[in-house]
Amino acid sequence: MKINITFDMTPEEFRRVLGLPDVAEFQRELFDQMLKRMHSGEDGYDPMSLYQPMMQEGMNTMNQMQKMMFSMMSGSKGGDKNE
Repeated sequence: MKINITFDMTPEEFRRVLGLPDVAEFQRELFDQMLKRMHSGEDGYDPMSLYQPMMQEGMNTMNQMQKMMFSMMSGSKGGDKNE
């Protein structure tokens, strides 16, 4: 048996149904900061410097997840081996 269900929603409505946060204001502020720095001709401006903290935190989270999965697969409780 195959059942298909179709929802007629906008992406905004779908985001709300899933309970995802509205990041539009954050994105707008970040973009405005980038434009302001670009227009001011700031020396040494690097657009990636704005995203670096977010990317670093994302990588730290990924590393923690990998360590947790490895410890689960190896049967370890995740604690220090010297304990």
